[in-house]
Amino acid sequence: MSDEEGHPRRWAILVALCAALLVIVIDNTVLHVAVPAIGDAFDASTDQLQAVIDAYVVVFAGLLITAGVLSDRYGRRRALVVGLLVFGAASALAAAAPSVWWLIATRALMGVGAALVMPATLAVLVVVFPERERPRAFAVWSAVASVGMAAGPLLGGALVDAWSWAGVFLINVPVVAVALFGVVRLVPETRAADARGLDPYGTVLVTAGMTGLVWALIEAPAYGCTAPAVVAGAAVAVLALVGFGVRQRRSATPMVDLRLYRDRRFSGAGFAVAVMTLATGSTLFVLSQYLQLVLGYSAFETGLAAVPLAAGVVAGSVVGGRAPAGFGARACIVAGFTVTAAGFAVLASLSESGGSAAVSIGLGLAGLGSGIAGPSATSTVLGAVPPERAGMGSALNDTHQQLGIALGVAGLGSLLAAVYRSGLPDGLPEDAMSSLGATLDHARDRADGGDSGALAEAARSAFTDAQSVTMSVGVAAALIGAAVALLVLPGRTARAVASPGPESVEVAQPGSQRGAE
Repeated sequence: MSDEEGHPRRWAILVALCAALLVIVIDNTVLHVAVPAIGDAFDASTDQLQAVIDAYVVVFAGLLITAGVLSDRYGRRRALVVGLLVFGAASALAAAAPSVWWLIATRALMGVGAALVMPATLAVLVVVFPERERPRAFAVWSAVASVGMAAGPLLGGALVDAWSWAGVFLINVPVVAVALFGVVRLVPETRAADARGLDPYGTVLVTAGMTGLVWALIEAPAYGCTAPAVVAGAAVAVLALVGFGVRQRRSATPMVDLRLYRDRRFSGAGFAVAVMTLATGSTLFVLSQYLQLVLGYSAFETGLAAVPLAAGVVAGSVVGGRAPAGFGARACIVAGFTVTAAGFAVLASLSESGGSAAVSIGLGLAGLGSGIAGPSATSTVLGAVPPERAGMGSALNDTHQQLGIALGVAGLGSLLAAVYRSGLPDGLPEDAMSSLGATLDHARDRADGGDSGALAEAARSAFTDAQSVTMSVGVAAALIGAAVALLVLPGRTARAVASPGPESVEVAQPGSQRGAE
């Protein structure tokens, strides 16, 4: 297989990889609408339910870099197979959970499987597709990921209504089986030819550091930046990541080549993507409260409202997969981020009296822009990474996105809460000011109906104003991403990377002795 020709079955391989990607991406959002049913089933506290959500995200993000390095060392197809097996088995165990702590543990185990799968999918794409076709392959990959994120609440609501909370886990089992069949049958084994030894101390440091960082970011909005758990997570993150950086600089064969960040293609596109996901990662989190608590949507209707986002990504990915050949990656990233900024501007204009059409237009534009920019951003990041280290590069790209999402939920969530509290009437108890839901519950508990109605109206107005401020920050983040791409990334005449020699990547066909390892 040559870099100019690509693998003869590369498009079928892409389908198998997208099936593997879809199941782990859906699980990021599918559980949100099942949380009330899980709380009733186990009489779980709010902290326990939050742990059910966070266990998957924290472990997933914390292990991405380690998983990417392992896939380079031991084989990307092997990482996919092991990851899918772990994810499927953990999903079945979660559906049979006898207690909430069992459920939390199995959600963490699902995060282990997801971390093995996600970077391996991108790494395989880098190897089996020639450079000229990679933007189209990444466009399909990005579209599937975005559709999965948007479809999660819709699928979760339907499963909970038709079955029970266990349905959101059991549905993973047949999907994993199909993905496993496709991966084993179609995906060739690829690995780094240099076969670098693993650094156990570096592995522990980077995993602990990333886990602590994501944990602190997720917990800060709920408990405050000075909470012991948040401070402890941040301290572990700083100490571990500094130690990891020092160890990598002194190593002759580092796990992560930090010199990549000196390449403006890698650092510029990576930063732009992180800034972009900072805004997009918190969009559905904020809008779901607006749709349900301000406009009165049901959980299923809220899931339906996210469909324009997915449709926009799919439409944008069609453009984003083809346009780089004619206009260059930098132009596509700048254009995509600008369109997304327009979408956030529409969302910033929403009012408490209604706005379902504006929500659809805003989400559609945000998705369209992401679809246009995403393939070029991914191609630019991975184009700066030697193909034999594609697993590491893919893991870093995924980590940039996950950190952007975590920062968005933490930072914009805190901003939303602060602006919301400042817009509420004076004299409310502290617990009634923690969220719009808490304020509305307090209003319903008040004896005097007139005052309670006025309080509920004031709370919805305050939340809508806070949402507008938050979405305006999203506009700024998207424009900053566009500016970074415009100023830092090279123009269309710059070459990405030299094609790897035949010795750089080991490729074996499925069924051969090497590929069947």
